Amino acid sequence: MRFISKGVLGATLAFAAGGAAAQSSVTLYGVVDVFGQYLNSGAGTKSGPGSAYVPGNHSFSERSGGSAGSQFGLKGVEDLGGGLKAAFTVENGFNANNGTFFADSTALFYRQAWVGLKHDDYGQLTFGRQYQPSFWAVYPTDPFRGNEVLSPIAAADLAGVRDRATLATQYVSGRQSNSVMYQSPEMWGMKLYAMYAFQATTSQPIAMTTGNMFDIALTYQGAGLYAALAYQFQHGGRETVSLGQTAAGLPLPASTFNLVSTAHYTGALGYRFGIVNLQFNYAYNQVKTPSSGQIVTVPGVGPVGALSSLVHPYSIMELGTTIQATSADVIEVAGIYRNVRGVHDNTLGIQVGADHSLSKRTSVYMRAGYMKNNGIANMSWPGVSAADGSKQILGVAGMTHRF
Repeated sequence: MRFISKGVLGATLAFAAGGAAAQSSVTLYGVVDVFGQYLNSGAGTKSGPGSAYVPGNHSFSERSGGSAGSQFGLKGVEDLGGGLKAAFTVENGFNANNGTFFADSTALFYRQAWVGLKHDDYGQLTFGRQYQPSFWAVYPTDPFRGNEVLSPIAAADLAGVRDRATLATQYVSGRQSNSVMYQSPEMWGMKLYAMYAFQATTSQPIAMTTGNMFDIALTYQGAGLYAALAYQFQHGGRETVSLGQTAAGLPLPASTFNLVSTAHYTGALGYRFGIVNLQFNYAYNQVKTPSSGQIVTVPGVGPVGALSSLVHPYSIMELGTTIQATSADVIEVAGIYRNVRGVHDNTLGIQVGADHSLSKRTSVYMRAGYMKNNGIANMSWPGVSAADGSKQILGVAGMTHRF
């Protein structure tokens, strides 16, 4: 969920075809990020349909994208005259530790792929795979900048793809394919984002078809204050996923079931004074109750319960701060709370981080975090499995280089 800043350094190719011709430019940019990770995932639990058995362990590993997602991309703009410009961005995600595609091996440009028109006075209209308005509303209020590997808010959001109580409750993914988005110019500190997206199908990390989606956000920034409100409605779709593991750690056969329509309400606040930026965001995910009698069946196991058992509203709250300690040093602190309504399923976590810039392009960083799952909750940092009710301790040291 991390978006590279507009100030990223890159190699720019500029050219003009004749004195009166439009000016065009294309920029190559990227990030390479790798880190070492220690994880204590606590004690394991026994399995059952929909409740995975995950043995507790202490592990050391090398991963990618802990501070900024490893990526390379091209972005370009052409001046069409009269204040109108054509623009595009295509952005790949990859794992620097092993050279593979990030998240989805079938997507060349997993992070972004869009083209459109923009005007200083009238705003920007773009088409393709792009960040959702709800993401832009929250992004400035997450101390870890929505990073989809080590941000607590990303962990809370992505928990829905394995938490039995919210498996059919669609989550805010951050990006959307087959979308049309309008961004207004900034007026009196305010900016409007509006998106409509058509049905999209993905095969990784899980097989899923999402219905059409509408997303709108309004942000304000001025005098040190940041405030945002967002609303997203995601129509129902379908998902194919294993509903747990055996005691031997083998996955149960995959089951395909309906995803119910879900409304997401988001609010975000930030206030900067001196070197300190206080940050807060809250999201409530409200589900449409599935029709009575809809039963989820696991191949080879049989019926495991009503679809309603996989559908619960839930909320995510994050409170944190970012401190610019020196010109080269940044400290981040974030507390996260995820609570699923109607069941004993909640998680409390905290994460701290420190970033040190060695130059304009190169930095090193450290992260430390703790999560405590209660009841049947199994939230964890993305890419890490956790048993129901487990606790986790995380330690990370890494390096980021931008080009």
